[in-house]
Amino acid sequence: MKKTTILVSAAAILSAGQAFAEAHDGGAQTAVDYGPRPAYLINKLSDGELKDQLMSCMGQEGQPTKFSIGHRGAPLQFPEHTVESNRAAALQGAGILECDVTFTADQELVCRHAQNDLHTTTNILTTDLAEQCTTGFTAAEGDTAATAECRTSDITLAEFRTLEPKMDAFDGQASTAEEFQGGVAPWRTTLYSDGATLMTHAESIALFDELGADFTPELKSPSVEMPFDGFSQEDYAAKMIQEYRDAGIEASRVWPQSFNLDDVLYWIENEDEFGQQAVYLVEWTEGFDEQDSSTWQQDFEQLAEQGVQYLAPSINMLVTVEGEEIVASNYAEAAKEAGLNLITWTLERSGPLTDGGGWYYQSVSDQIDGAEDYYRVLHTLAQDVEVEGVFSDWPATVTYYANCMGL
Repeated sequence: MKKTTILVSAAAILSAGQAFAEAHDGGAQTAVDYGPRPAYLINKLSDGELKDQLMSCMGQEGQPTKFSIGHRGAPLQFPEHTVESNRAAALQGAGILECDVTFTADQELVCRHAQNDLHTTTNILTTDLAEQCTTGFTAAEGDTAATAECRTSDITLAEFRTLEPKMDAFDGQASTAEEFQGGVAPWRTTLYSDGATLMTHAESIALFDELGADFTPELKSPSVEMPFDGFSQEDYAAKMIQEYRDAGIEASRVWPQSFNLDDVLYWIENEDEFGQQAVYLVEWTEGFDEQDSSTWQQDFEQLAEQGVQYLAPSINMLVTVEGEEIVASNYAEAAKEAGLNLITWTLERSGPLTDGGGWYYQSVSDQIDGAEDYYRVLHTLAQDVEVEGVFSDWPATVTYYANCMGL
């Protein structure tokens, strides 16, 4: 994944609002603003070669890079899969942006992380559309948490457009649907939620193209049984690709993704050049041991023979601890040996790293005790694992690293 156009200097830190307005007053992305976060993380690093190298790039010009992938935009602080979240990600230099693709009742494609997440990512439960949800709101009672399930397939595209997006969260102790809207993690924020804008998949294509970014749409697993009113899984996979053709987007700019290998193979076998960069997403499962290939659910040689060129494991599958160092896992080395290009996810999904980092960092938790370890892990992913790109909830962290290291 190579870099794109040259940018103006980000040395002078503009206010987020000023930079956002100036960089996105129409036209393609023209400036990167790292903001304060990369410097904050770098300053916390222990003295050594990595810190010295990253410090040496302070104040230098930066440019967008395909090594930096916006995971649902920049959802560390912006509501995911919104116009505003993706504009923020592009401002931070993400050269590739993601739309997780699902469908409505009338089989129109929209950007949502899951088909059944409207109750946590929008205000649907506080609208008249709540009556159409698969499972309505149930208040918390005793040790039983409040629940609901609202799917994009419960409503039409016209109805979807009436919803207001919010930070992905819920209050499990809620006694009302209004209270259920809360629960945002303290290390995130609701500061940028007001007036955020939902997107269809086609609208995301137009926006990302306007921003000068490339595309990595993920075909999400349906919550409904397929075929859905005659809409088969293959129809779904084909429609996603067709929307890029309809928009005149070159296949070389698109990395379609799925956790379903059948989707990936469908694209490879049926969508010509659009299948060449299809990405097979995989994640840590119980019992995974990076040293024991019998616990790996992927046969790398077979994948390569089937035409899969890109594999995207979760971070915890690609790194491990050796002594006091974070190093590439045996799993990562074997995948590379088979000729697979690696992409990984998601760098800043875990919030503060003071307690081992949680799920994403469970393979290296003994070496994770502070926010600065984002850069230690990223350094291993880039230099030892040799990933092609890194998804992040705050792309500036990855963009800064890529520019400083010449990736």
